Amino acid sequence: MLMPKRVKYRRVHRGRMTGKALRGNTVTYGEYGLQATEPAWITSNQIEAARVAMTRYCKRFGKVWIKIFPDKPITARPAETRMGKGKGNVEYWVAVVKPGRIMFELAGVDEAIAREAMRLAANKLPIKCKFVKKEEGEQ
Repeated sequence: MLMPKRVKYRRVHRGRMTGKALRGNTVTYGEYGLQATEPAWITSNQIEAARVAMTRYCKRFGKVWIKIFPDKPITARPAETRMGKGKGNVEYWVAVVKPGRIMFELAGVDEAIAREAMRLAANKLPIKCKFVKKEEGEQ
């Protein structure tokens, strides 16, 4: 699973997911992209499941770029533990995704295959996504 090698702080606040994505909202590397339409925390397991679904469908042709990285630690207290005694241990890592963010990109396959691969990947994610193509003016 994806996770940072090291972080400055072991535990972080939950934060807010208001507003739209100002960065990472255009298809840059590939020809097709999967764009988030809702805000969410995407876990490292979900990112990996979506990646596997895409690469399996493309039969390892084409190239996949993952444009999000889970760098936020999420903590949890053990079950049936009393309140207090500090913040829990890190359980998993998430990427904070805002609406408009391109999460995955794909190149080297035709549009029909890319569309289906992205649909399979979107089914592994907890949010609604849309398929986007690179605009002609972009480099």
